[in-house]
Parts: sequence; structure tokens; C-alpha cells
Amino acid sequence: MHKAPFGKAQFHYLIRGLASVFTERTKKVKAGIFISLLITLLMAGLMVLRLSLLENLDEKLYDYSLNIRGPLRPPASIIIAAIDEKSIQRLGRWPWSRDKIASLVEKLSDAGAELIVFDIIFSEDEANDPSLGRAMKIAGNVILPVVFDFEGRKVIKEDDLLIASSFSSVSNPERFSNYPPISAHGALMPALTLAKEAMAFGHINMFPDDDGTLRWESLVIEYNGYLYPSITLKTAAIYLGIPPEKVVVKATEGIQLGKRYVPTDKWGRTMIFYYGPNQTFTHLSISDILDGLVKTETLQGKIVLIGATAVGIYDLRVTPLSPAMTGIEKQANVIAAMLESRFLRSATLSTNIIILLIAGVIFSLLITRFRVLSASLVTVIFMIGTAFCGYQIFIQEGIWFTIVYPILNFLTIFVNVTVYNYAVEERYARRIRAMFSSYVTEKIVNELIKNPDMAKLGGDRREVTVLFSDVRGFTSFSEKHSPEQVVSILNEYLGEMTDIVFKWDGTLDKFIGDAILAFWGAPMKQDNHAELAVKCALNMTSKLSELHRKWKVEGKPLLDAGIGINTGDVVVGNIGAEGKKMDYTVIGDHVNLGSRIESLTRKYNTNILISEFTLDKVRALILSGEIYSVSVKGLAKVVVKGKEKPVEIYEIDELKAGAESKIVEIREENIIRLKEK
Repeated sequence: MHKAPFGKAQFHYLIRGLASVFTERTKKVKAGIFISLLITLLMAGLMVLRLSLLENLDEKLYDYSLNIRGPLRPPASIIIAAIDEKSIQRLGRWPWSRDKIASLVEKLSDAGAELIVFDIIFSEDEANDPSLGRAMKIAGNVILPVVFDFEGRKVIKEDDLLIASSFSSVSNPERFSNYPPISAHGALMPALTLAKEAMAFGHINMFPDDDGTLRWESLVIEYNGYLYPSITLKTAAIYLGIPPEKVVVKATEGIQLGKRYVPTDKWGRTMIFYYGPNQTFTHLSISDILDGLVKTETLQGKIVLIGATAVGIYDLRVTPLSPAMTGIEKQANVIAAMLESRFLRSATLSTNIIILLIAGVIFSLLITRFRVLSASLVTVIFMIGTAFCGYQIFIQEGIWFTIVYPILNFLTIFVNVTVYNYAVEERYARRIRAMFSSYVTEKIVNELIKNPDMAKLGGDRREVTVLFSDVRGFTSFSEKHSPEQVVSILNEYLGEMTDIVFKWDGTLDKFIGDAILAFWGAPMKQDNHAELAVKCALNMTSKLSELHRKWKVEGKPLLDAGIGINTGDVVVGNIGAEGKKMDYTVIGDHVNLGSRIESLTRKYNTNILISEFTLDKVRALILSGEIYSVSVKGLAKVVVKGKEKPVEIYEIDELKAGAESKIVEIREENIIRLKEK
């Protein structure tokens, strides 16, 4: 057959068709990129605003990173002399008299301790202060704490003694005009007799974050025009032999500690490098030190930190690695980090924003070119990659990048682009889902979406618990009442029972006239399927009692029902003619047994009967009280047609609230043979 030549008209038609396809695809990509970039800019704005929710989440990620890293070996140069339970039993209740503290200082000094640092404020005068003062003077290496007050109370005025421990060198002080350091209004000093003999002072103030977790150490506090170091910074400087003039505060940047540089934020805070949880550092009981049980070489040349660890006499601190860390342990972590130059710092806001924007642009260009599954994989890769890179930089370089914003940005972009694509391109799929949902429960729909193979003929063998419920005497009831009355009361009954089945996460198989078939353990696996079925049955009988009271008031006839429950392996799945009619149901001997057990409720005039297989699953729960206030009574052994081995059946009733659950086993050989199939 002769073909027409490919002329100008056909060429233009082809170009228009290709252009249309290209235009639609381009519009979709451009719209996706626009949405992604807009979200990235909004996320950058949130980063600038520092929303507390996102900041708290970022802090938790920081804590989690430290926990993944795990504990590290601390330097042996730091020892904690603990006021522990053993010491209190040996020396009496805290606070101890100052002569006992003096004996401790003498012991540590005689053992050759390099520095003796107290995390205890001796603010009150005491009769034995001269004894402790003499011991401190002889030792010549005791550092005492000072506590600054921020509420306007000037507690004590040994300013001249305190000023000697202030920073003597500050560079670029004009920067404090924009970012002033933390300022105090008062200072709680040690008693004058002791303060005069101290080698130096340092503050022990702590400032947890909003969530109560201590992540920062304030190395600098301003008071009366002077800048004062923390006791941790003062201790590290003296131990390293760095003269005061070599300890320089670089305003809003950090502190030059000799050749070491301690990075800080703009307010003079440094991130605390935690070596591990509480009790990571070596602890020695003060009673052992006083009793001479600690070897001299253990203390010689060491920094000995003295503080409380006994329960009830110290403030617990929540840290990233410990929900309860003593204050003295925190001091040890900060000092150790300075000695080993293990410093952490947070990336600047501008750096975090640049990383957010670059990552957002790259992600936007990629995500708009993939379908949902591929896009979700790309999103997961970007999220995990960002978290991994952030963690590695943090562990290797000690720099914490804000990773919660980029991760949230990826997730938000993915969700919004997916929603956009879904609204534009997936209307047909949404319509099919809506049609399918009108035939089966939403739970089955969701399971079919996750596992499409379930839509095939056949099924799986699985252990489930089946529940049969049937209205007693329904035939005679129907004959005595009008169809309208029958339908009305039956609908009310079935509606309430259905709600209870769904309440206990059951799968409603079908209505068989006035009967209900439900099961647990499929399509979703439920390890406690028997427990759920029993609780559902008890709930159903309780609800039926409520309906009886309601129907009596309304002058309506009463319905009664029997419930049979059995547990065992069945075949569960879509059964029927593929492409025509399929039902998600259960079949097998144990299903038939459940039906037969329900029929026996009439014989024994009871509401709920369960098989021995179900009882075996819930026996421990009943005896432990998890299924509370129920009575289980063994009735008989049943032989189902076609089977030789009898099955035990048990009656279960709900007792009064608070009554102890009990199980009465079958004692007599009462065997019933069922002739029905």
C-alpha cells in the first residue's frame, strides 16, 4: 500500500505533540522545583527565628550523637574525692565540721596532690575555720568556689580577694557592647578566714538549657566590671602552669589558654565535652583517704576534686549522657577536656544556612525528576547522609552542625512535591482506592496496598483466634415481630457489636444472617490475638446488658446471644473466583470448631464459651490479673465429627469489679460427641 509522504503538516503535528508532552513535563518539574525552593527559603527563615520546638529537637539529636559515640577513657590526672554514703556512715551526717575537712586537706597535701579543688561553698563561719585555714595555707594549692547571684542580692563583699582571680587580659572588649557576657548582681564567697588562704577562686554556676539538660559551661561571668572564670577554667590554667596574663578572653570568640584555644559562643559559653555518664571518672571515698587506705601514688600529682555524691546532699544534673550526674562529675569533664584539648563548638548561623540552602537546591533538582518510590529512596538517602556526615564531622572535628533543619527540609519537600504530583497525576488511582474501600474494611485495603500478593486466590496458614456470635431464638423472634421491628433492632445490635470488634482491633469477616464471624491475627499479625478476642467477647456481653436495659425502657423485645471462641491454625486470605467475587476470610477445622463451640452456649445456657486452645493462650494473663475479674469454668470435652481427640470447652463469665480472677479445670470425664459438621 502506498504511504503518503511525511509532509509539512505531519511534521508540524508531530512537533506540536512533542511540545505538548514536553510542556506538561516541564511545567510539572518547574512547579516541583518552585515548591522545593520556596520550602527551603522558609526553612532558612525558621532557622533564623530559632523556633524552640526545632531547637529542642536539634539538641536531642546532639545528645543522641554523644550517646552513639559512647564513653571515652578520661585522663588519669583527675580524681574525685567523694562525700559518699560510705563517708557519711564513717564521719557522720553532712555538713561535717571544718576540722574534718582540714584533715582531708592535710592528707591530700601530704600525698602530693597537685591541686585541691572544692565544689563545696563554705559560706558560713564556723568555730573550726582557723584549723581549715591553716591546712589550706600549708597546702598552698586549694581552689575554692564562688557562686554568683543573678537576682539582685549582693550576698557578701570580699571583692578584693575575688578580683585577684578575675581575668587580667581581654582582647576586643568593644564587642561586648553587642553581645554582653552573662552579668551577676552579687557573689556568695567562702567565709573570710578560708577565703584569705585560698590559692584562687572560680565560679560554679550552671545554666541548663530550656529542657533542663546541661550542655554548656559558662567560662566567663561579669560582675562589678570584672570578668571571672569558671572554677574549671581556673583549675586547668593553674594545673597547666599558665600564668594569669596568658589566659586571654577574646570577646565573643573564645579564650586563649596559653597555646590552647577554647572556642566559646558570643556569651562566653563552651559546649561541654562529656567523656561519659556519671561515675566515668575515678571516685575515691573520703573516708578511705582519711583512713589511709588510698596509696600515695594514686593522689600524687593529681587534680583532686572534692564534692558530694551521696544521695540527698547534691543537685542532680541532667546531661546528654546521664539523667543524673553529680555537679563534681561535670566539673571533672570540663577540666579534662581542657587538659586534653578536646573542644566542641557549634557551627555559626551563617554556615548552617549556607549548608541548608545548598543541600536544598541539590535535593530540589533531583526530587522533582523521580516518581514516588524513587523519590522516597532519594529522600531517605539525603536524610541519612546528612545525619551521617553531621555525626562524623562532630565526632572527628568537634563541630556540631544543625542537622534537624536540613533533614526536616528534605522531608517537607518530599511530602509537598508528592502531594502535588498526587493531586495532578494520580486522581485515577485515588478513585480506584475509593471504590475498593467501599467493599472491604480500610485495614484490609491498607494491607493489600502494602502486600499486593494478598489479592490473589488462596492464602496463608496462620494461627488466629476466631469468634462466632449468634442471636438465640432469632427464627421465632422474627415470626413474632414485624419485619420493620426485626430489621431495626437487629441493625442496632449488629452495629454495636461491630463497633466493639473494631475497638479490639478485630477483622469483621462477615454477617451470616444474625450471626457475626470475626477473627484476630490477620491480616495484620497480632501476637495477643487470643487476649483481644476474649476481651472483645466480654465487652460484647457487657454491651448487650446495656442494650437490654435500654430496650426495656423503650418497650422493645430483648435479644440474647451466644459467643464461641477458638484458637488455631487456619487458612486465611482471599477465597473465591479471581476477577469475579473474592472474600477475605478464614477456613479450616478450627473455624468449624469455633462455630460448634458457639452452638453449645445454648446447651449450657451461657454467653461465652472458649476452647482449651484459647485458654492456653490467655491462662497466664488471667492468673496474673491482666484479664481481670473473670471466672473460667471447665464444662466438658467435645469430640467434633470426623475427629477422635476431644477438645475441652470452658465457660467464661465477668465477675464484679475487683474480684480475683479464677480458673476451674475440668475434673470429670464428660465427653460430648457432636454429630453436626
